[in-house]
This record gives sequence, C-alpha cells and structure tokens, in this order.
Amino acid sequence: MSRSPIEFKGSNFTFLVLYLYDIDYKIIGKSIQKKMDNAPGFLRNAPIIVNVSMLSSNVNWNHMQQVILETGLLIVGVSGCRDEKLKQVIINSGLAILNEGAIDNSHSKIYTSKSTPNQMKEKCKTRLISSPVRSGQQIYAKNTDLVIINSVSEGAELIADGNIHVYGSMRGRALAGVDGDESCQIFCTHLLAELLSIAGQYWMMEQIPSNCFGKTSRLYLESGVLTLQNLI
Repeated sequence: MSRSPIEFKGSNFTFLVLYLYDIDYKIIGKSIQKKMDNAPGFLRNAPIIVNVSMLSSNVNWNHMQQVILETGLLIVGVSGCRDEKLKQVIINSGLAILNEGAIDNSHSKIYTSKSTPNQMKEKCKTRLISSPVRSGQQIYAKNTDLVIINSVSEGAELIADGNIHVYGSMRGRALAGVDGDESCQIFCTHLLAELLSIAGQYWMMEQIPSNCFGKTSRLYLESGVLTLQNLI
C-alpha cells in the first residue's frame, strides 16, 4: 500500500504576538522599526501573529499589512478580530483568522479526577535534558518544568509551561510559563541569553542588567514586572 504524499499533524510552535493599538499604519511602521533596530537578530524575518482586538473597523488593513511586512516581519495570521467586515478583508489578503480560546468556568467539571488543573500539572514529571542543546534545536516541556544539565547554544530555544533551569551556559532563548502561568521562573548558572520570557513578557539580551549578565541568576515576575536577581 503506497503512502499518502501528504499528512496533517498537530504540533507546537512559539510565535511572538504583535498587538496593535493605533490604526495609523505609519505610526505602527515606525514603532516596529524602532524595535527592529534594537533587536535585529531576533526580529528579522520572525514569524508573528498580529492581534487587532484593540483596533476599530476603520483600520486600512491592506496598508497596515504592507507596512508590517516591509519591516521584515512575517505574518502567520491575525487574532482578536471581532469585526466581520475586517475579517473578510484580512482573509482576502491571504491571511488566516486565528481564534483564541476563551476560558469557560461552566466546564470546570470536565476533569474526571478530583485534581485541579494546577494539581494535574504538578503530577507531570520534570523533563530532563543532559545533552547540549544545539543551535536550531527547540525543546518544549508541556505541563511541566524543563531542566537542562548542559550548555544551550545561541539560536537554540527552550520552551516550558512550567519553570526552566539551565545548569550550564545559557546563550539561546528561554520561554517559561508559555501557557500563561505568571508564577513560573527561569534559573541559569551562566546567563548569556538572547531572550528571556515569562508568561509572554520578555527581555532581549540588551535589556539584561549588566550585574547579572554571565552570572547565576533568577528571573521571575513581581507584580507583573520582569525581575532579575543575581543569586551569587
């Protein structure tokens, strides 16, 4: 029996989300370019999701899309769109409309066990990686913590729903609490990261305080603000 030439499978990818708060595409273009100038290596040709939930239906989407693409960003799809007319314009421009799932507390009894979602996460074993994480590699720890007992190269990406621990040089990207858990933290014994993120809030390398760069450090959210602590 011959194998089908194609196959659809589910997978996990991490995308930056660009939130738009102004319908003036010229202002948006200048703002994006300023960010690009600060982090060209990270944002150039980066795939992104554009969130338009704060925009009115008066936005000229074709001009907005063009100015975003001219900065070098690659638009994968658009989220947060509630205006039917704007949805159609976006679809006609060749982009997908992405629906962000809402939390419905009325379905809280869907779990067959007596555990809460957080308790269920705690039962998951920590994902432990003892080999070096090479450039271009992406490691995802779903519903658990991620522990790396080795070095992480530039261009590598660590992603976890829980905490991230790196016992070695951390030169890549580390994204903890990607499911929105703001209590997650990142621990590194030698912090040289390109990007650090907790629950969607992130710092580029240039934003890491000099007193923590190359040191043993802990990153966490305090009152919703990223905070870096030198542990030694």
